[in-house]
Amino acid sequence: MKSYYKRTIDATLSQWAKENDRKPLLLRGARQVGKTSAVRHLAKQEFRYYAEIDFNERTDVHYLFDGSYSPQQICQILSTLIRVPIIAGETLLFFDEIQACPNAINRLRYFYERYPEIHLIAAGSLLEFALERLPSFGVGRIRSIFMYPFSFEEFLIASGNEPLASMINSSSPYNPLALPIHNQALQLLRTFLIIGGMPDVVARYCTDGNLLECQHILSDLIISFRDDFVKYRKRIPSSRIDAAFRSVAEQGLGKFVYNRVDSESNTKQIKDALDTLIMAGLVYPVTHTAANGIPLGAEINEKYRRMLLFDTGLLQRLLNLDLSDLFSSNDFKVVNRGAIAETFIGNELIKASSCYSPQALYCWHREKAGSNAEVDYVVQIGSDIFPIEVKSGTKGSMQSMRIFMQLKDISHGIRTSLENFGLYKDIFLYPLYAIKNIYSTLL
Repeated sequence: MKSYYKRTIDATLSQWAKENDRKPLLLRGARQVGKTSAVRHLAKQEFRYYAEIDFNERTDVHYLFDGSYSPQQICQILSTLIRVPIIAGETLLFFDEIQACPNAINRLRYFYERYPEIHLIAAGSLLEFALERLPSFGVGRIRSIFMYPFSFEEFLIASGNEPLASMINSSSPYNPLALPIHNQALQLLRTFLIIGGMPDVVARYCTDGNLLECQHILSDLIISFRDDFVKYRKRIPSSRIDAAFRSVAEQGLGKFVYNRVDSESNTKQIKDALDTLIMAGLVYPVTHTAANGIPLGAEINEKYRRMLLFDTGLLQRLLNLDLSDLFSSNDFKVVNRGAIAETFIGNELIKASSCYSPQALYCWHREKAGSNAEVDYVVQIGSDIFPIEVKSGTKGSMQSMRIFMQLKDISHGIRTSLENFGLYKDIFLYPLYAIKNIYSTLL
């Protein structure tokens, strides 16, 4: 039995289990981010019985969801087949790989309408592609929650550094960490940038700290994802998807350029491949916003987008970076090879958002003769807009951020780097490892 490492989503799942007016849950996210493990942990903590149906393996039960059986009858038959009691209030029923049985997705709504007492969660590795074909499968009757790889805070807790995580959470630009604690956090951050947050990799690191084996697991994961490309969308060749996947890693900073992906493909083919990777949860777009007000998504320009991989460990593995340099150097440019820092920040912003809806990422860009400007991220905190720049030093003009603040009449900006918490005139300083603190300390 593998060890289970605490996840932030555990509290949300536990709360759901205790609710009286409860909808079936659809647990969504990329492959291998820990969805099944989190459900099994919930069952162990909160329920007497656990009934798991894998629709890839149990094709013999697909007929139960053709509309001929009520939710109660489905549960009775499943209970007999798998020899596990399915009792309302005592059993957690889990439909895994539900995309393999589209009828089962359609029937989820009837569990809420006709058998609301049962605790039901569904998930699937290619779920988003099935949902694309079922646009109104259960609006208002099913609750979606989104799951991602380990955040840095979750990694700290898993690796036995929960006191450090607590200290980071209680720090701010007005209450910086003691220098030795800050340095300890930076060292662990370097480790996390290298291994990333995929659960199998984190678990291996927490078991024996074997970084070489972590690299092997990352390689296995990349192969696994590539094997899945052929299953995503039949009309898009898997080779196009793979080329786009590699190019996201290789292009790094700045606007994503389609014609740098594959000289034999046209822009539409590459765009379709990218959209497929985004739907699979493997890539996050960062879209230009005019940022003239909230919501930030009201004025966007999808012609200017950056692309981020959903995990820094996979990024550095795809780029085959020199790990010794990442560990030993205090030079930000070395630490940030392949735009690892920007990728980490984007991922942390997403992981810090509500699990009930996917978080969009925004940037700001201006092209002007002799005065181009770009802000790495633009975020909304409460009713305020803040620009975020990922910087290499502890000084500098931060010209792009200044231009943005002046144009948009914004009073404060955020800089994140390897430096400690602090305040530099009208700029809040946050270390990379604590970027999520902006949501709790700037409200």
